[in-house]
Amino acid sequence: MRIAAALCALLVSAPAHAEPRMTPSPAILHDLAPTGTLRAAINLGNPVLARSGADGPAGVSVDLARALAQKLGVPVAFVTFPGAGAVSGSAGSGTWDIGFLAIDPKRAEGIAFTAPYVLIAGSYLVPAASSIRTAEAVDRDGVRVSVGRGSAYDLFLTRALRHATLVRAPTSAEAITAFARDGLDVAAGVHQPLAAYAAAHKEVRLLPGHFMAIPQAMGLPVGRDAGAAYLAKFLAWAKADGFIARSLEANGQDAGLAAP
Repeated sequence: MRIAAALCALLVSAPAHAEPRMTPSPAILHDLAPTGTLRAAINLGNPVLARSGADGPAGVSVDLARALAQKLGVPVAFVTFPGAGAVSGSAGSGTWDIGFLAIDPKRAEGIAFTAPYVLIAGSYLVPAASSIRTAEAVDRDGVRVSVGRGSAYDLFLTRALRHATLVRAPTSAEAITAFARDGLDVAAGVHQPLAAYAAAHKEVRLLPGHFMAIPQAMGLPVGRDAGAAYLAKFLAWAKADGFIARSLEANGQDAGLAAP
């Protein structure tokens, strides 16, 4: 009985999500920080994940990169990009060690992804007077859909749409600009910035529902197996610890976007 009581006391006093041992081996450091610095690719085209600030980039992806560098015991450097397509397109260039991108089969050819850390949605924006009322009605002949080139929803809609035509802008932000400027029929993108635009412009409206789920993950170039295993372990800790939810909230985003 005394042993049982002691075990019970230990379980009650132990933290719900004790931090695992994460001392990096030389192989892990070689994979994640080959230059001695963790170079993190930051996509500034998705405001849910990152944004520009007076003191550099900020957001949940930035916070995760800093936390990972701390556990590795190395400094961190941020390599910023205007959109996700530019990040994924440079995966083999040697300019970054980890990145933060939506999981996609095409990207997975060159990037090894972790499990998702944030789940967001892809939505459609249309003119207020548009006859299009549902997401399903977008895919018809003559409908022009504005997207950010190389974004997760560009890749997804390239596979999914059979009749509508994609009109690609250099970045996701420019896709909204092109939609308004050029009189396009639909803008596709991350729900939050589209919702913010709709709230500020009464001449447009969001279609109900979402056309896709966008699982955001950490990743590194393929072939770095020791680094990939460590990155997966790090992310599992960050999720269980509540780090991601707290970071989202601290950066003005919905903590409920954190992946379970």
